[in-house]
Amino acid sequence: MMEVLQRSLRPLSQPPLPPGWNHAEMTELIGEVERRSAAVLVGVRNDQQLRMIFTVRTDHLSSHAGQVAFPGGSADPADADALTTALRETEEEIGLHPAWVTPLGYLDCFETISGFCITPVVARIDVEARFTPAPDEVAEVFEVPLGFFLEPSNLKRYTMNFRGHQRQMVEFHYEGHRIWGATAAILVNLLQRMEQP
Repeated sequence: MMEVLQRSLRPLSQPPLPPGWNHAEMTELIGEVERRSAAVLVGVRNDQQLRMIFTVRTDHLSSHAGQVAFPGGSADPADADALTTALRETEEEIGLHPAWVTPLGYLDCFETISGFCITPVVARIDVEARFTPAPDEVAEVFEVPLGFFLEPSNLKRYTMNFRGHQRQMVEFHYEGHRIWGATAAILVNLLQRMEQP
C-alpha cells in the first residue's frame, strides 16, 4: 500500500504551484482575493497497517475551533518552502520532531473559503514517534487507518449553502470524529490520485 501511495504523489523535486485544483469554485465564492500560503503535513505511520495522523483543534481558537485537521498552518516569511512550513507547524502543534518525519511528496494545492492556498506535504512518520500536543492549539491527536478512507461507503457527500451558492461537500465519520471541510477535500484528492494508473 505504501508503494501505491508514493506513486500517487507529486515528487519532492516538483512541488505544486498555485492556484489550487478548486480555484474556479473558490473564485466564484470569495473572488480574486490574494490567497495566503499555508501547508499541512499529511502524516502516515506504517505500524502493521498504514495509519494517518489527525488533530482536533481546541474549542477556543478563533478559527476552525474544534475541527479535525492535519497539523499545519500559515507560511512564515522565514520559511524556505511549503515543506519547511509543514514541518515547523507540525512540531509546534503536536511536538513531532522533524527527525521522525520522512517527506515523500506532495498532493495538489487546495484553496479554502478562508482565503488560504494549502500545500499538502505527505510524509512517513516513524513508528516510534510520540506526540505532545500544544494545549493552546490542539485538544487531541488521533490516527485513522488509510484503509478506512479507501472504503467507498465511508465517504459521505452532501450539499451546503454558502452565501447563496450551493457547495458540494464531502466528509468522513470515524469513531466519533467528523472529518470534513478542507481536510476531507485533501483526503479525496489523495484517494483520486491513488486510483490513477
